[in-house]
Amino acid sequence: MERWLAERHALRHRPFRWLLAGVSINALGNGAAPIALAFAVLDLGGDASDLGVVVGLYALADVAAVLFGGVLGDRFSRRTMMRVSMAGAAASQAVAAASLIGGWSSLVLLSATGMLIGALGALGGPSSNAITPQTVAAPLLRQAVVLRRLSQNTAIIVGSAVAGLMVAGLGSGWALALDACTFALAALAYGLVRVPPVSAPEPTSLLADVGDGFREVMRHTWLWLLILQAMLYHLFYGGAQGVLGPIVVGDGIGRAAWGYALSAMMAGFVLGGLVTIRWKPRHALHVGVWFLGLTAAFPVAIALSDSLVVVLVGAFVHGFGLEIFSVGWDLSIQENIAPEKMARVYSFDQIGSYVARPLGLALTGPVAEAVGFRLWLVVVGAVIVASVAAALTSTDVRRLERRPEVTEEPVLLQS
Repeated sequence: MERWLAERHALRHRPFRWLLAGVSINALGNGAAPIALAFAVLDLGGDASDLGVVVGLYALADVAAVLFGGVLGDRFSRRTMMRVSMAGAAASQAVAAASLIGGWSSLVLLSATGMLIGALGALGGPSSNAITPQTVAAPLLRQAVVLRRLSQNTAIIVGSAVAGLMVAGLGSGWALALDACTFALAALAYGLVRVPPVSAPEPTSLLADVGDGFREVMRHTWLWLLILQAMLYHLFYGGAQGVLGPIVVGDGIGRAAWGYALSAMMAGFVLGGLVTIRWKPRHALHVGVWFLGLTAAFPVAIALSDSLVVVLVGAFVHGFGLEIFSVGWDLSIQENIAPEKMARVYSFDQIGSYVARPLGLALTGPVAEAVGFRLWLVVVGAVIVASVAAALTSTDVRRLERRPEVTEEPVLLQS
C-alpha cells in the first residue's frame, strides 16, 4: 500500500495536496455564498428582479475580467494570481458580511462587493484550473482531476447545508462571514503550491495574447462548439437556479429546503466523481455530453412539484450528469491544449460559458413574472435538452478520444 501511494497516487505530490486543500476550502465558501446572498437580497426588501440584477452584476464582473486572468495566468506565476485573488475576495466579502450583521447593508453595497469578488475570482480562476497538470506527474493527471472535483463537490455539499442552517438560524450575514474566512484560508494554501514555472509566451500586448488564445480555441471544433452550447445553457439555467430556485422552493417548501436541494445536487456531483474513478470511456467527452442532458431534471422538478423528495431527486440527478460531463471536459482540455496556452483557453471557456449568464439573470425575473415561474422552469429544462441534442450532432464531439492510460512509473515532483 505504501509503495502504491508513493508511485500511483496524486496525493503523494505535495503541490497537489496544497492545491487540493485550497480549492476545497474555497469550495466550502462557494457552497454557502449563493444561498446567503439570495436571502440577503430578499431580507433587504428585494424581489426576483433585484436578485437577478445583484447576481447578474457579479457574473458580469466575472466575464469582464476573465480574459485578463487567462493572459496573466500564462504570463506570470499562477500561484501568485490565485493567492492574491483569494486575499482580495476575503477582504471584500468581510465587508459585505459586516454590513449585514451590523444592519447597515444595502442592495447597492451587496452589488458592489459582489462585482469585486466576481472580478477577483475571474483573475485567479484560469490559473487555478491550468495549474493542475503542474502539480502531478503526467500519468496521474486524470486521477488529480477526479480527486480535485470530488473534493470540491464534497466541500460545496457541506457549505450549502451549513449555509441553509445559518441563514435560517443566524442570518445571511454570518453565512457570508464563513465565505470570507474560506477565501482567506484558501489564499494561505495556494501560497504553498510550489511548482516549476511554465514557459511564458514571448512578451506582446495583452490583446495579442488574447488573440492567440482565441485562435487556439477555434482550432478545436469540439472546444468552441461546446463553449457555444454552454452559453445557451447558462443563459437559461443560470436564472433558474440563481433567481427562481430560492423563491419557488423557499416559498413552497421552506428556506432550509433550498440549502438541502443544493446539497443534494452536490451529492450527485460526488457520486458522479466516484463513478469516473473506475469508469473510463474512450470517448469521454461524447459520453459526458449525453449525461449533460440530465441537468434538465432539476428545473423541471422545481416546476412540477412542491415535494421535497422530488426536488432533491431532481437536484441529485442534475449534479450526477453534470459531473460526468465535467470530468470529460476538463480532461479533454488538459490533454489536448499546450500548457503555455492553457490558462487563456480556460479563460475563454469561462467567458464563453458565462458571458450570457448576466443577461439571463437580469431577464429571468421579469420574464418569469410575465409567463409564470413554474412554466419558465419547464422552458429552461426543454432548452437544456435541445442544446445537448444539437451538440451531439458534431462528429468532433463524438470522436474525440481520451489519452491512453500510461503504465510506466511516474517521475515524482516535490513530495
